[in-house]
Amino acid sequence: MDATFQNSARRLIGCAVMVLGFFSLTACSAQADSAFDAKKEVALPGWQLAYENINPMIKMAVAYGNRAEGAHGSFGKFPPNFTTPFHTHSGAYHGVVLKGVMTNPFAGEEAPAKMSSGSYWYVPANSKHATACISDEPCEFYFYADSAFDFHVVE
Repeated sequence: MDATFQNSARRLIGCAVMVLGFFSLTACSAQADSAFDAKKEVALPGWQLAYENINPMIKMAVAYGNRAEGAHGSFGKFPPNFTTPFHTHSGAYHGVVLKGVMTNPFAGEEAPAKMSSGSYWYVPANSKHATACISDEPCEFYFYADSAFDFHVVE
């Protein structure tokens, strides 16, 4: 594994541990601090997360950073039995399932792994994939990216 991937994975695992230990994802409102300072402690209860619809089906809340401008850690929610269209992102990201059962099929993959709570996935920059909540309950996840979030539908 290269050092960049290892460092990103370590950060994601650290964030996931913090998320699973300290966050309650049952309520949503407030704002995240986009001026993250690695020298200051943070404890952000789930009820303080400000979820916004990035489209009619997908909600996201930034835990730290700025999703529109660069590195960030964000939470996402998908409704039950929902699949995104195949798409790409300009930057890579790491994800962890918190609730529900998800898949992340890549182009040409016929049997993507079913991921329940605690599962991890990684998407390289410009990789064609879909993301799906395949459970009858809503799905919640956490993801980390070194770059701004974008979403480019591919046919």
